[in-house]
Amino acid sequence: MPTPAFPVLLAATDPGPSDALITNPAAVLGILLVILAVVFQTERHPTIGRLYRVVPALLLCYFIPGLLSTAGIVADEGGRLYHVASRYLLPACLVMLTMSADLPGILRLGPKMLLVFLAATVGVVVGAPLAVLLVGTISPETVGGTDADAVWRGLSTVAGSWIGGGANQAAMREVFQPSDDLFGATVAVDIIVANIWMGVLLWMAGSNARIDRLLKADRTALDALNARLATVEAQSPPRAATTTDLMTICAIGFAATGIASLVGGSLAGWFESTQPWSSRFSLTSGFFWLVVIATTIGVALSFSKPVRGLESVGASRMATVFLYLLVATIGLEMDLLAIGERPGLFAIGLVWIGIQAVFVLTATFLLRAPIFFAAVGSQANIGGAASAPVVAAAFDPRLAPVGVLLAVVGYALGTYGAWIAAQLMRVASGG
Repeated sequence: MPTPAFPVLLAATDPGPSDALITNPAAVLGILLVILAVVFQTERHPTIGRLYRVVPALLLCYFIPGLLSTAGIVADEGGRLYHVASRYLLPACLVMLTMSADLPGILRLGPKMLLVFLAATVGVVVGAPLAVLLVGTISPETVGGTDADAVWRGLSTVAGSWIGGGANQAAMREVFQPSDDLFGATVAVDIIVANIWMGVLLWMAGSNARIDRLLKADRTALDALNARLATVEAQSPPRAATTTDLMTICAIGFAATGIASLVGGSLAGWFESTQPWSSRFSLTSGFFWLVVIATTIGVALSFSKPVRGLESVGASRMATVFLYLLVATIGLEMDLLAIGERPGLFAIGLVWIGIQAVFVLTATFLLRAPIFFAAVGSQANIGGAASAPVVAAAFDPRLAPVGVLLAVVGYALGTYGAWIAAQLMRVASGG
């Protein structure tokens, strides 16, 4: 069934019969935006805001739409909202996030921090096939499945989330096309396991001095990092965005999306017609090329100081709006009951996050790096820009920007790393 065009999405017409109470796409979009607004407003409330110290905002942005969908109150009939969010907002979001990163500056922040961050990334990529192999040895049926129900396809979306974030998760979903039931289960695994791990990292923040003494860590790098961040902030203070600024940000994001769509479609067609073997590696997927090219354009633009300067007027904040709307549409398809039906997937997630922890903690120990690097480097992968600053601020509020910077690097690596992890899981599961 063809996906409706954008104007149809906004039409206030019922798309067809459904078990859900509300399926009108305009009404569902309004409900999602109200949910997001309420989450962000209550996060700033002096009393209610305490809840977010325990339950991250990102979790609620997934969880509340998931509850409404599971209860049969709302539904994204035909996936129309998700189609627009994934085809238009997702690549623009990737461009805006990656172009805002001061990648040259990050490279000057110190090799230990980047090495620990990359150890976490490698831990996710390597942990994916190892978790599949380990759980598969005990329960082969857990890691099996064929076509759209192949478990590795669903887990590819977890890899995208755990290296980059919601945008990369959506990208992997479109590239590998897991079934709706499988995707709903893996989203639940992603959220539950990732937030268990975040709780561990927040505990590390509260005990960081004692842990660093045990690790005999060299904390002088943290002092140098604080000085560098203060310098960067002084050189590019935030300012009020003008209409011209916002138009420029949108123009860059969506122009890059258009270029990526045109070039990606041509590349996918060429591979499909001349290289039949390439379909096994998703090279015939137009969406695969869309997100890869969009991310690459964003990374290239980040080396331009004028483009990077758009961060001071809110480039990443605009991208975050797109990202959270995408997250909410993903939440609509989350089956909160699926994890009880497929506990084996939960076991894979726990083993997987454990392997990642071994990689990042081993790197921290060998480099004698502060536990701060481990916690923020890991969360920048697993939680992305929405929660990495939270973990960083738990150590010291002045260090919150480090979480953002590393998380943006995670967005840049997420598409590539998740694709590699998916191919390794395919081999590990015998697919």
